[in-house]
Amino acid sequence: MEAAAASLSGSNIFHRNYRFSRSINRRRYIASGSRYFSNSDLNTQNHSVFKGPNLSNVQIQKRNLRLQMNCALGVCTFPENVMESHHSHIVEEKLGVLLLNLGGPETLNDVQPFLYNLFADPDIIRLPRLLRFLQRPLAKLISVLRAPKSKEGYAAIGGGSPLRKITDEQADALRMALEAKNIRANVYVGMRYWFPFTEEAIEQFSISTTGSSIRVLQRIFKEDAYLSRLPVSVILSWYQRQGYINSMADLIEKELGKFAKPEEVMIFFSAHGVPVSYVEEAGDPYKDQMEECIYLIMQELKARGIGNDHTLAYQSRVGPVQWLKPYTDEVLVEIGQKGVKSLLAVPISFVSEHIETLEEIDMEYKHLALESGIKNWGRVPALGCNSLFITDLADAVVEALPSAKALSASTENDEEAEYDPLRYLVKMFFGSILAFLLLLTPKVVLAFRNSLF
Repeated sequence: MEAAAASLSGSNIFHRNYRFSRSINRRRYIASGSRYFSNSDLNTQNHSVFKGPNLSNVQIQKRNLRLQMNCALGVCTFPENVMESHHSHIVEEKLGVLLLNLGGPETLNDVQPFLYNLFADPDIIRLPRLLRFLQRPLAKLISVLRAPKSKEGYAAIGGGSPLRKITDEQADALRMALEAKNIRANVYVGMRYWFPFTEEAIEQFSISTTGSSIRVLQRIFKEDAYLSRLPVSVILSWYQRQGYINSMADLIEKELGKFAKPEEVMIFFSAHGVPVSYVEEAGDPYKDQMEECIYLIMQELKARGIGNDHTLAYQSRVGPVQWLKPYTDEVLVEIGQKGVKSLLAVPISFVSEHIETLEEIDMEYKHLALESGIKNWGRVPALGCNSLFITDLADAVVEALPSAKALSASTENDEEAEYDPLRYLVKMFFGSILAFLLLLTPKVVLAFRNSLF
């Protein structure tokens, strides 16, 4: 029995639980996500990118309506499999591939519950151990307060996120790429914070991507007698893979060709930011990997005779804490003031179009750039189903198959401190008061808002 898991994620390519049915039938399975860089804002110890709902920590809203992780890829294999390591890989039994992504609201009514699921994840909002029981009340408060502005953004791009549709298309393209390598595979999609949740995808597996999702995966594997013995291999990151580098360079070169004077265009890499504390305190390699990734892309462009100036900035910061700098909006103003007239925006940490490319970059940042003196604006599309990119994902799947070991639960969150009755009572007394206030606040906010309108 062997298995493998690889990190192939896209919504921040760095940045992505299930119950299994018992009709196993000697198959091999793979899980893959949406971010391609190791992002320890999701897991400080295991830098792959599995995405899936943590139902023990996140009370998924709408869960009673139906059942249900910017780049992880997991491959699980079963006994008596046959595979060759050369170009054409022959696999007798069927392979299952699980693409894991963050997910996104598909309608405006989905926005607030989606935000709740997001902020209820303890890997997104990190509370001290003694205050972790406040996670859900705090998530409720934040989601209610942020929902109106978020709805405006989603309304501007058609009323919902296209992420699921694009990820489904990527899944189908990956299945065909694996078939071209003589590997029979079913490819499934599982989302961390919205439908289809990863549990739903796993149920479809009939078997029975890092950080937050890996921990969820570990819990599920630990609780299932069969899965606890299933070997898994994890691809820690894939920002440096040549196929990915070449596909990004191809897109940049193509978009540069649309400018009247391509050599004068500044290449503006905009990546999704993370709080500075994730990097400095938790040891997240995201920033270093991002900078190395851009270096590799620019080296590839240089080899093609393209030596344009370039810069990197970070977008999508939330809240009062300090995020990685420089900030995209501030850099756009600065380079406009310095006289840059032509700019090509490159959403470097996204493999799919979604609100942060379609609304934040295409609308907000484009408007800001033009206001700041930039005359010619262009934007590189997200990779989507780029054939070179999909082929590289298929190669990563194949490369992950041989190495595997059991997925342990050793990287789960720290256990609760030793039981202290007095400490427990004090915590529960004051915590209950605070939790009550947090639960009440959204109702007060809504009542006040309704009274105004």
